[in-house]
Amino acid sequence: MNTAPFSQRRLLVKALLGGAAALPLASVSFAAAAQGAAKTGKRFVMVILRGGMDGLYAVPAVGDPDFATARGALSQYTDAALPLNATFALHPNLTQLHSLFQRGELGVVHAVGLGYRERSHFDAQQVLESGSSRPYELNTGWLGRALGVQRAKGLALNTTVPLVLRGLGTVDTWAPSNLPDPSVDLVNRMERMYGADSALSVALARARALHFDSGMSADMNSTGGNNAANNPANKGGNFVTLAGRAAEFLALADGPQAAVLELGGWDSHANQTSPNGPVANNLRQLDAGLAALREGLLPSGTWQSTVVVVVSEFGREVAMNGTHGSDHGTGGVAFVLGGKVSGGQVWGDWPGLAKKDRYEGRDLRITTDIRSVLKGALGDHLGVSTRSLNAEVFPGSESVRTLALLR
Repeated sequence: MNTAPFSQRRLLVKALLGGAAALPLASVSFAAAAQGAAKTGKRFVMVILRGGMDGLYAVPAVGDPDFATARGALSQYTDAALPLNATFALHPNLTQLHSLFQRGELGVVHAVGLGYRERSHFDAQQVLESGSSRPYELNTGWLGRALGVQRAKGLALNTTVPLVLRGLGTVDTWAPSNLPDPSVDLVNRMERMYGADSALSVALARARALHFDSGMSADMNSTGGNNAANNPANKGGNFVTLAGRAAEFLALADGPQAAVLELGGWDSHANQTSPNGPVANNLRQLDAGLAALREGLLPSGTWQSTVVVVVSEFGREVAMNGTHGSDHGTGGVAFVLGGKVSGGQVWGDWPGLAKKDRYEGRDLRITTDIRSVLKGALGDHLGVSTRSLNAEVFPGSESVRTLALLR
């Protein structure tokens, strides 16, 4: 049974188990003995907002004297913005995040960004995920390297492993599938058939663990198919569904230490202020998804040992463009949430929105390096040493200070 190329055999496993993947083949499953920092039960979630979210639209600086003039129609919302403090508020679609802020479980980092300032989606995402200072300087991801240092496991809620998770750590993937659910008998027969194939037997074991160990089979058995996949609203890997699934995996005692979620569609060159447009709908989905992640982690107590960082590759220009949207910028916003987060505050040095205070007269000026935020999460929360953070996880970042995020 070793005649098929390995890539074809691995795809067979993925197809039969409805989207559970096993990459790379370094361990059998999340049921394997946890190592290193994973024994502490601490969890980390990275949420990447692809497309360049307008941080000033999601977290408007309503108290800045130049805000309304600088943003024009982008400063106006159908409903009132949700106040955070005298200077900042949340977009009215972020109601559940606002509740988390009031409970002290959410903090905001404003005027945050990368060392890269050239406004290319592809280059900025490569820098964000690799943890470097310049595009394509590194071909692995900072989180993958951190998991390698910690000898810990990661999970991508996607069909492939994103760059940020590539490295020496053990990483699996999971995504909803439209395929019918295989019977337990079929999977057992496959295990017997391929038991002598070292590559396929390990892949099958890991995929089976991903598919069944988190209790997903209960959903499937009750409906005759995958609930997430069969719900028309969830076609394509709806963010709320993926966040709920991530919580199931993370809540396992021997689950992954880190997970990565993605939500795309943030490019907002036109009609940004439409109350039912892509940006407004994305904000609703982000709000609901992060709430679903929290709700899924609360019963097991895992939320109290979880830190979630939400970032985009860059922000947008301050001024509205000619098509009632915003063009590629630099400075943006990050959200940090979790049970141990010292929330209820906005971190960072606010540069102001007067034209003289903007980067190149166009963008919100970056005053906090995103690596400061990530160092705070990986160091203070997961226990990655300062030496490892500076030398391996974010090479050459000795001058980037660690932002204190936790209680």
